[in-house]
Amino acid sequence: MEVIICPTAEKASALTAQLVADLLKSKPAAVLGLATGRTMDAVYATLRLKHQGDGLDFSQATTFNLDEYIGIPASHPQSYRSTMDNSLFRHVNINPKNTHLPDGQAKDLDAECLIYEQAIERAGGIDLQLLGIGSNGHLAFNEPLSSLASRTRTKSLTPETREQNSGFFGGADNVPSRAITMGVGTILDSRWCVMLATGSSKAEILQKAIEGPVCSVVTASALQMHRRCTVIVDEPAASKLQFTDYYRWVFSNEPEWSAYRAFAAS
Repeated sequence: MEVIICPTAEKASALTAQLVADLLKSKPAAVLGLATGRTMDAVYATLRLKHQGDGLDFSQATTFNLDEYIGIPASHPQSYRSTMDNSLFRHVNINPKNTHLPDGQAKDLDAECLIYEQAIERAGGIDLQLLGIGSNGHLAFNEPLSSLASRTRTKSLTPETREQNSGFFGGADNVPSRAITMGVGTILDSRWCVMLATGSSKAEILQKAIEGPVCSVVTASALQMHRRCTVIVDEPAASKLQFTDYYRWVFSNEPEWSAYRAFAAS
């Protein structure tokens, strides 16, 4: 794991967006794995600006989102399809046919999960997977005790997760109880994982995921086994990490990060 500590959430989001933008510039037909959630709002806002102001080209890109709720239509304002359309897809020149989310209303959900896995494989795999981390350590909707080898499947959501998302639905009882999610194993197949975490509320679980044991209780800890995982955090989120001096030293000295150090400057 590479951990990059930025002074503010704004700088952490800007750095994350820049990594995506630079990948698209070097590989216009990149396959992007996308995430939803409040943490990603600033990332997508920056990517919109880069498209509108700098001509960042999405025309050849393909995207796969991590998850989707079961039981609500894609047209629902809180579906992840609607969220992605409103936050990114409608504002850039991506081909809608190349934007993929699981179908949470599929008649055969198990078949839909298999179809999603096969679509990722046909696309050549995911080049860069954006990730957040839940307060209980989940990746996508892989709740605690999910198999670290799991593939795309249906998953019941914990009361904690539903409570966290209750503000979007007007109460926890209105949050769908199940979702389709990429599995931990599916995520680990990505060639590059980039996890963004900001705010002091993520500090404790982030320390467990990065520096604690690899375990299914904290599914994000599986990223410790990934061949290339970059974790971008702000100072509050990094406040409980034990090896911050080392993380800062690596970021300051590794040549591959030289072009990005300004994003982490105070």
